[in-house]
Amino acid sequence: MSLKIKNKSWNTTKTNDSWSLFKIMGEFVKGYEKMGSIGPCVSIFGSARTDPKNKYYILATETAKAIANSGYGIITGGGPGIMEAANKGAQEVDGNSVGLNIALPFEQNHNPFIDQDKNLSFEYFFIRKVMFVKYAQAFVVMPGGFGTLDELFESMTLIQTKKITPIPIILVGVEFWSGLIDWIKETLIDNKLISPEDLDLFSVVDTKEEVLQRINDFYSKEVYKPNF
Repeated sequence: MSLKIKNKSWNTTKTNDSWSLFKIMGEFVKGYEKMGSIGPCVSIFGSARTDPKNKYYILATETAKAIANSGYGIITGGGPGIMEAANKGAQEVDGNSVGLNIALPFEQNHNPFIDQDKNLSFEYFFIRKVMFVKYAQAFVVMPGGFGTLDELFESMTLIQTKKITPIPIILVGVEFWSGLIDWIKETLIDNKLISPEDLDLFSVVDTKEEVLQRINDFYSKEVYKPNF
């Protein structure tokens, strides 16, 4: 059977789509069981294309070291660039180094700095994003492209709409993020598309010390727990 919409057909014949629910459930179960046993972590987002000589790659490594030395695990998307840098920093100080992998055009293989028992692979983007959000005690956002922006704005939206517990969202690199922040202020706020207090959802810093200070200040008053 098919439907016609503007001279184009849509096949309504029964498919096996419903069976994919079991695969989806399996990925959730695997992710929840593994991530729930690791303890407090910080998710670090950033570009897969960042070269190891880039200042932000170096900063991501040093920031991850500082965070891991404070007792947090590090969660990344498991790929190259900033993700590799963050996993590298965690491993260099014997911190938990977690990689949530997915096959993408610029991320064909996981980086070598993920703990072997914490290297997870996902087929579904939305399940992978749930793991990033559910088990992170903070989001550290390094310079990146569409994927990084997607993760940043989804995290802010979930906190803004009270779908998850408020946690620190820390953008690293004042020079990189200043144009976006100006646009948010001059376009979104001026047109009343968001509230001025929504700017409190995130902070912008330049150093590893500032990142760690934001996290420590927050958890001096809060307890560690999954975000939903």
